[in-house]
Amino acid sequence: MSDIVWHQHSIDQESRAKQKGQSPVLLWFTGLSGSGKSTLAGALERALFDAGFHTYLLDGDNVRHGLCNDLGFSASDRDENLRRVGEVAKLMVDAGLVVLSAFISPTKEERERVRALFEEGRFIEVHVSTPIEVCEARDPKGLYKKARAGEIKEFTGISAPYETPTAAELTIDTSKGDLTAQVNALLDYLTAIQVIDAAKLKAAG
Repeated sequence: MSDIVWHQHSIDQESRAKQKGQSPVLLWFTGLSGSGKSTLAGALERALFDAGFHTYLLDGDNVRHGLCNDLGFSASDRDENLRRVGEVAKLMVDAGLVVLSAFISPTKEERERVRALFEEGRFIEVHVSTPIEVCEARDPKGLYKKARAGEIKEFTGISAPYETPTAAELTIDTSKGDLTAQVNALLDYLTAIQVIDAAKLKAAG
């Protein structure tokens, strides 16, 4: 692949970000199935969108309808799924967007591989640390029940490990407090690190 080079366009990430009035980042929501990753990411995107920011949410089920519909759920396929998502998110961040992703991504190696694609400060790991007992009680897709019955092999949290992040930028337990407070905590963080403008957010609020 020595003959393939990255083409630097005349319009760069900084120009796109300036046009949108934001600093592009990837928020990577990781946690067990049923922890509330997609709900939290979706609520944050709604708040950002309503305030006039430019966003996109990458969700595990959605990418498997198209981008990753040729992949199964073996360890190697799951790795490839996350690799593709990371590369797509990198392009979206280059486009100046605030990108949100919701994937179990159970291993530190997987998450660090995605982080390595981004410049310092462009990757924000959000550990959705909801206890497994709560996740299993919710069981929105009935997956824990199937895993307990042996119908699903290598299910994260039951028959396969989840490596808890040790240095996530943010940790949120969705079993504590309400969704509005959790979203506000995320907005406060994004404001503090100047991803979004506090005045613009307040004006929309």
